[in-house]
Amino acid sequence: MDMAVRSKVWIEIDGEVVLSQGKAALLEAIRDTGSIQKAADRFGMSYRHAWGIIQKMENRSRSKLVKTKAGRNGGGSALTPEAQDWLRRFHRFHDGLRELVDERFNSAFSDLEQA
Repeated sequence: MDMAVRSKVWIEIDGEVVLSQGKAALLEAIRDTGSIQKAADRFGMSYRHAWGIIQKMENRSRSKLVKTKAGRNGGGSALTPEAQDWLRRFHRFHDGLRELVDERFNSAFSDLEQA
């Protein structure tokens, strides 16, 4: 028997999700591509859906996270210092969490796996 534990962690403000692994990945894709459209394409979502996620994150965090600039060739997007700070804090929190969860799981269930 091969038992495993899975967990997901997200940050909420007043019961509303502000940042999760998926939302962090979207912000990182915007950072890496310089484009909301290219980031959305990476995840198979529309620009409108990606923009809606960003707006909800901004409203809930009360922070401007993505700055956009218009241009004849499509413009571009970049993360604000606030978004970079949110990502840094999220990753600092999230790093090592998997190991902690695995340790606690193994402590509680390792005897069942050997049965």
